[in-house]
Amino acid sequence: MSNKQLIFKKRPVGLPEADTWELQSNPIPEPNEGEVLIQQHYISLDPAMRGWMNEGKSYIEPVQINDVMRAGSVGKVIKANNHPKFKEGDYLTGWGGVQQYTVTDGSNWYQVDPNLAPLPTYIGTLGMPGMTAYFGILEVGKIKEGDVVLVSGAAGAVGSVVGQIAKIKGCKVIGIAGGADKCKYIVDELGFDGAIDYKSENVHAGLKRECPKGIDVYFDNVGGEILDAALARLRMHARIVICGAISQYNNKTAMKGPSNYLSLLVNRATMQGMVVMDYAKDYGKAAMEMGGWIAQGKLKSKEDIYEGIENFHETFLRLFSGKKMGKLVLKVIEE
Repeated sequence: MSNKQLIFKKRPVGLPEADTWELQSNPIPEPNEGEVLIQQHYISLDPAMRGWMNEGKSYIEPVQINDVMRAGSVGKVIKANNHPKFKEGDYLTGWGGVQQYTVTDGSNWYQVDPNLAPLPTYIGTLGMPGMTAYFGILEVGKIKEGDVVLVSGAAGAVGSVVGQIAKIKGCKVIGIAGGADKCKYIVDELGFDGAIDYKSENVHAGLKRECPKGIDVYFDNVGGEILDAALARLRMHARIVICGAISQYNNKTAMKGPSNYLSLLVNRATMQGMVVMDYAKDYGKAAMEMGGWIAQGKLKSKEDIYEGIENFHETFLRLFSGKKMGKLVLKVIEE
């Protein structure tokens, strides 16, 4: 038995190539006093990982060369060495990285119950993406009943939850997604009021059709031209939540900023960035409320699961090609 680990080897320019990482087999670590050994079951694949590979100032330190690639994960404690909080058999979620085993003192790890929800849900709707959606739309977007809410990346891990929470709160919700299948999914399965397929129609025309009276809240996961189109449709005192800009992450040239930003002035609107870690102290409260919505059938959770740590690169690229639905997850336990 060994620990397969994905080691970060070079900073990519543009879309990461396979040699950005090296797959290594190393001995399974032993937990020291006060530590636990976790056998990881699932790894979370998120667009933010692309940003963590860049050198430079951000909301989190970049991944260092020759370190295990950073990632959220969920797994089972298989050995505990006098840990004050966790014991063998506990299931935990935290920052385990892209590897099959990890040792931790338990800092920033949280216990989860596989009987209440499947393990992948704890790195999806009840994990970082779900928390991002919850705090982003409620705390930053400040939605209220009757608001017209526009969500980009609407079939993705964050966007799909944002739209559903907005519907639970009594908003009209329009999603922007790529392809007929994703647009059908967000309307027919998730209950969005309308969809705009940016791959097959003009986004400006779609916004005019779906949001004829304008937008109160825009939750932005993609940036670029779609952000610009949304800026042109703002209502008075609109709020824009800047969560991500996946259309720009692999640029080899400078990031494209919005040209319609004066709409913020004219409409006395706000545009605010959000990073989910700022709300860590309230994750428990959010998870309880969202868990309740899942139990009531109000909130649907979808995970797109692929297998094998050796398939990390091709699975990771699905984030940027759009070849996935919902939360992208990699199963790394070998059974």
